[in-house]
Amino acid sequence: MTTMTALAPFTISSALEWAIAHLMAVTDVVELEAEILLAHVLRASRTHLHAWPDRLLSESEQTHYSQFVKRRLEGEPIAYVTGKREFWSLELTVTPDTLIPRPETEILVELALSKLNDDEIKTIADLGTGSGAIALALASERPGWVVHATDRVAATLQVAKANAVRLDLAHVKFHEGSWCEALPKLSFDAIISNPPYIAEGDPQLNQQVLLTEPRAALLSGEDGLLDIRRIIQEARSYLKSGGYLLLEHGARQAEAVKSLMQQAGYVQIESYQDLAGLDRATIGQFQSVTIAS
Repeated sequence: MTTMTALAPFTISSALEWAIAHLMAVTDVVELEAEILLAHVLRASRTHLHAWPDRLLSESEQTHYSQFVKRRLEGEPIAYVTGKREFWSLELTVTPDTLIPRPETEILVELALSKLNDDEIKTIADLGTGSGAIALALASERPGWVVHATDRVAATLQVAKANAVRLDLAHVKFHEGSWCEALPKLSFDAIISNPPYIAEGDPQLNQQVLLTEPRAALLSGEDGLLDIRRIIQEARSYLKSGGYLLLEHGARQAEAVKSLMQQAGYVQIESYQDLAGLDRATIGQFQSVTIAS
C-alpha cells in the first residue's frame, strides 16, 4: 500500500479516490467507508466532503487518513477505527471492549416501545449492555422510564457510562455484574438482552469482523444458548406479573428459544423477524402463579 504522504498533496476528492481504490479489497461499500474515515479525520460531515472537493489536506490529515485506511485494510472494523457507531440515531462511542451495535438489534427497542404503554412510568433492564445501545435508545425515547443496564466487564461498563453522559442520558443506572444478578431487587416491566448466542466452533466466527470483537460477547456454549437459558430462568424472579422478556438470538434459534421460554412458564411467546427477514428476537410474558388458599 502506497501511503498518501509519499505522494503529492491530496484534495478531498483525490483522497477519496485513493482510499476507494484500496478499500475495494475489504468492503462492498467502498465509497461510504472512504467518506466515513475522511470525515472522521477532518472532524466534518460527509456533506462537507462533497461541498468542498478541492480543499487540500494538510500533511497531518493525509498521514492520519493513510493510517486509518491501513487499519481498515488489516481487517479492523470501521467502528473501531473511528471509535463510533450509530444506533437508533444515537452516535455511540465503541471500543474493542464492546460489541459493535448492529442495526438488527434495533428490533428489541422497537418491540419494547410498542409493547409498553408510554403513558406510564416503566422500569426496564438491559442485560449485557455493551456500549449502552439498547438502554440509551430507550432512555432517549422514554425519558420518564427508569432504565437499568448491566454488564459484567468493568471496562465495557465505563464505555456505556461515558456514552450516557455525552448523550445527556445520565439518569440511566448502570450495574456491574452478570445478567440479572447485577440488578437491584426491583420488579421490572421488561427485561431486554442481546446476549452472546454463537455456538463454540461455529464457522461464522471466522468472519473478519467477529475476529476483532470480544469473544465473551459472542460465544455461549456448545449450542449458543447457554446465556439465553440462564437469562430466561433468572428473569422470572425480577419481572412483574405480565412483564416482558425480550431476547435477541441467532436466525436459526427461534424455535429453541420459544421452547425454553414455554418450559419456564412464559406465555404469549412470539418471534419477530429483522429487516432481512430472519428470525431475530423472541418475546414472552411472565405470569406469576397465584396459589389458591
